[in-house]
Order: sequence, then C-alpha cells, then structure tokens
Amino acid sequence: MADPAPISVAVAGACGPLGRRVSRRLVDHSQVGTVVGFDLRPDPGIAGLEYVSGDVTELDLETLLADVDVLVHLVSAVEPWSDEEPAGTRDAEVTRLLLEAASAAGVGRLVMMSTAMVYGAWPDNPVPLTEASVLRPLPECGFAVNKAEQERFAGQWAEEHPKVDIVTLRPTVSLAEEHVGWVVRSLRSAAHLNGESEVPVQFLHMDDLATAVELSVVGDLTGVYNVAPNGWISSGTALELVGRTHRFNMPEQLLRRVTTWWWKKGPTLSRTGVLPLGNGSTPISPGVLRYARFPWVVASDRLRAAGWTPQFTSEQAFISGHKSPPWGMLDSHRRQQIALLGAVAGGLGVVWGALAVGRRLFRR
Repeated sequence: MADPAPISVAVAGACGPLGRRVSRRLVDHSQVGTVVGFDLRPDPGIAGLEYVSGDVTELDLETLLADVDVLVHLVSAVEPWSDEEPAGTRDAEVTRLLLEAASAAGVGRLVMMSTAMVYGAWPDNPVPLTEASVLRPLPECGFAVNKAEQERFAGQWAEEHPKVDIVTLRPTVSLAEEHVGWVVRSLRSAAHLNGESEVPVQFLHMDDLATAVELSVVGDLTGVYNVAPNGWISSGTALELVGRTHRFNMPEQLLRRVTTWWWKKGPTLSRTGVLPLGNGSTPISPGVLRYARFPWVVASDRLRAAGWTPQFTSEQAFISGHKSPPWGMLDSHRRQQIALLGAVAGGLGVVWGALAVGRRLFRR
C-alpha cells in the first residue's frame, strides 16, 4: 500500500515563539510536504518554510491557502498594556477572515489556539477541569472573553462546514527559555500579594505546546483538547522556584486599585526608570488578578489518549523561563535572610504603589 501524499500546511502567526517552534517541527515532519508561514514580522529564516510577511487583514488569504490541506491559526493581537477591546475586535476579525478564506480555498482541517482561561477562575471550579466543563471566562479578563467568543464563532462556522475538521487547543499558560508572556508575569506578581493563599497552578513548556499543535495537524484529531503538563504545583511552590518565599496579604479592593493604576502606568514608569520592570516588579493585569486567587487547572487526558506526551513538568517549564536565583545554592538560613530582605524591599514597593493610588483617589 502506497504511503499517503504529504500534506500542505499554512501557519498564520509563524514568527511568534510558538509559531517558530511549530513551523520548524512541521518542516521536518515526514508527513508534511509544503509549509507556508505568514506573519507581520520579518522572515524568521526557517529552512524549508515558504514565508510571506504582511498583515493578515491585508493579505490575499484565498490565494495563500490555495492547495493547503491544514491551516494553523496562531495569530493574536492582545499584548501587554494593549487596549483589550480593540485588540479583541482585531482578533475576531482575523479569525473571521481566516475561516472565510479557508472555506473558499477548500482547506480540510483547521487548528485553532484558544486558552484554558476560557473556563474562568472560580471558587467552585472542579480540580481539574475537563473539556466538558462550562466556559465561564471572567468578564474583566478581555483576553479570555475574546478567546471564548472566537471559539463560539468557530463552532458556528463548523456547523455550516461539516466537511472541515476543527481542532481547538486550550493550553494553560505557556512559556519557554526566551519567552515569558505577560499572563505568566501577571500571575507570578499577583501570587506574591495573595498572602498565604495556595492555589494550584500549571505551566506548559512551549516545546510541549508545539508538539500538541503538530499532532493536531498530522493526527486524527477533531474537537476540543486541553493542553497541560502532568499534575500541577501550588502558587507558593512557583514563587519558591524564583526565590520569593515571603508574601503579602493585601485586601482585594485595595489590590484591585493598586494593580489597575500600576498596569496603566507600567509603560511610563518603565521608560522613565522610576520603576524598572523585572521579576519582582512586573505590573499585574487587573483582568488576570482572580486567576491567581482561584483554581483553573485542567486535565489533558483526551489529548494524551490521542498520542500526546509532554516532556516537561510544571516545575521544569516554570524554571525554564526564569533564571535560577543566586541563592539557590545557599543554605536555608542564608536563603531566609536574603528572602527577608527581598520581602522588605518588595513590601516598600507595594506600599509606594498603594500610597500613589491613595493620593490620586483623595484628589478626586
């Protein structure tokens, strides 16, 4: 029996940290023939990738997708400090354009990137959540709301195009050696201000997410799949991995005011040098705040049953995106002394932020 003909794949968003990983894996895959990538950014220089640079909303997508068997949609406009409403509107428009072009070009499979944040972070969430769990994104988190809306739109489109297989991936937060996204940084900073609250958290290495996308392209998958490493760790353990053992308990109302002000002023403070943005001073997206307070870990049994095996644990993935603290080799007493000094410094920073918010509130 002859081997099946190699498939042709298009990757929208081929230049991001995930897009580059996916493109490299597909170019090297024996079942894949042609790989076309397009993105706003310059050519990533991946051997074997046919690359087109340009805005997705301005490209001739139907021509680009001609003879393409599988379309991988990794495009997202939501970035740190972006206005989430127009960014979400743009993401929805990009999804609509890609789906329409895929339909016109006769694409047979679509792989979409969503997020596990669409389940929302709620006190009554089961641990872990499965694909059958209800989608309840937090209204204040525009990123999660927009992703849930894109899933809804894609679901309607799928009903109108039953011959097209759609695979939707819902990964937990992902990171890698060269990339720690704004969601991870916000969650880390928020956990530092959650007092002694212990919330289960998951961190997915981008290499493992890339293999999940690869399997979605070449495997016999259809429907929704959670993507997460085995098990989870506590938020306290995550902080310890980056050397932050002391935490602060700030009232939620004050924390919301501080984080809202901090998030809005973050770029200005960073540019002027008033508040350098680093591991200990990353502004917290107000929409992510509750995701650090309540559980939203997911089970990826369905994807594993399809043949996916993650290579990294949550601890390994988290550490990969953070340099080990210098005190990692010190004895416990010395680590405690250094952590105490760091806690005092961090506390002063939080108080400074709270006072700044207070002054602005009293001026009104």
